[in-house]
Amino acid sequence: MTGPTRILTVFGTRPEAIKLFPLVHALEADPRFVSRVCASGQHRDMLDQVLEIAGLSPDHDLDVMLPDQTLDMLTARLLTGLGKVMDEEQPDWVVVQGDTATAMCGALAAYYRKIPVAHVEAGLRSGNIHHPWPEEVNRKVIGSFAALHFAPTETAAAALLRENVAPETVHVTGNTVIDALRWITRRIGEQPELAEGLAGLEARFAGKRIVGVTSHRRENFGGGLEAIAEAIRRLAARDDLALIFPVHPNPNVRKVMEGALSGLPNVALLEPLDYPHFARLLDICCLMLTDSGGVQEEAPALGKPVLVMRETTERPEGVEAGTARLVGTDADRIVAEAIRLLDDPAAYAAMARAHNPFGDGHSAQRICDLLAINSAK
Repeated sequence: MTGPTRILTVFGTRPEAIKLFPLVHALEADPRFVSRVCASGQHRDMLDQVLEIAGLSPDHDLDVMLPDQTLDMLTARLLTGLGKVMDEEQPDWVVVQGDTATAMCGALAAYYRKIPVAHVEAGLRSGNIHHPWPEEVNRKVIGSFAALHFAPTETAAAALLRENVAPETVHVTGNTVIDALRWITRRIGEQPELAEGLAGLEARFAGKRIVGVTSHRRENFGGGLEAIAEAIRRLAARDDLALIFPVHPNPNVRKVMEGALSGLPNVALLEPLDYPHFARLLDICCLMLTDSGGVQEEAPALGKPVLVMRETTERPEGVEAGTARLVGTDADRIVAEAIRLLDDPAAYAAMARAHNPFGDGHSAQRICDLLAINSAK
């Protein structure tokens, strides 16, 4: 291949943008590449917050979301919209991240055009196609034909090899989320005003230990969310605790959480936090309760234990390393495991001091170099 390699990076959600902006920064600074970016707008407001703080201006923005849009409607809009961008850009590689509908459709549209796909955060597997749903199938689809698989850990790489992915296409790079967290932490250190929006809560809850909460998984809709809300309500009855909960905008989440938790003095239900403020929450909390994937990687980087409110995780490395623990969605168990950590200093220290297996902050540069090597073949 002669001349710079044309890379089209595709993302649509807040987590994708967080995990890909370090790579886009690296590609834009590297003369070996021409970097182009397409945002699908799968998360609108939350995506735009990350774009602003990271200084990214997508070359294409599809703005695909419609009210009450089904997954098949979204998939159709993504597939055709992303395909049109690829026809215009004629990239040498398409880069996708993770397991969203945007990532799966971006990879599939590239495959239909015989454009090689590079998959960032490849190889995550829960082993259950309904947990998380539909993410487990999305990432398996991408893994079946991607030309380069950038696995964050050896465990993820091993999962790909068990699926008979060609070993020479699998590379352990670490997870770019650690690159992003280190970048934003430095920015907040230089510009504290970026995360000053939590100062009022920090003053209100002075003297209390803060527990951070996130919950939005589709498989927890209904009974799972109700049990999580009950666990939060019970923990909030303790005078020494305060729970800060940025509530996902999905109405299925909001209805349950606002109905169960509004008005509790030790619970702060917030609008979704932008990236600097979420990083600040990770910094000031002593513990995270979450059903998110990314938090399982981010919180341990700051020495914060994670209780995972899901039945399975595609990030078993954290559980094996001791930084995370699967607790499911049973309210009694969530409360018991949280209290054990809060009241047993030795148990807390064992999780807080465990080695974070997800990266060293240099993943984006490794991926750049691998893209360059494979483009030269």
